[in-house]
Amino acid sequence: MQSTQIKEVIEGKLPGAQVSIRDLTGTADHWEVWVVSSSFEGKSMLEQHRLVKSFFEKEIAAGTLHAFSLKTFTPSEWAKRA
Repeated sequence: MQSTQIKEVIEGKLPGAQVSIRDLTGTADHWEVWVVSSSFEGKSMLEQHRLVKSFFEKEIAAGTLHAFSLKTFTPSEWAKRA
């Protein structure tokens, strides 16, 4: 799975999300994904991660998306990082 595909899926499911993706190994199956979305408001970090990973259940089960390091933030959490 390519980074552009991952980004398109997340942005399609979370309109307005800011998504950043990095290939950790150069093999296009181990990714670091950062997502900032207002859809995360009121959700725990675990709920946020489960939500994003649910978009890729088939790919994870099939092994086309092997490792997925995920960092999620609400817009206010992201603003505090600056």
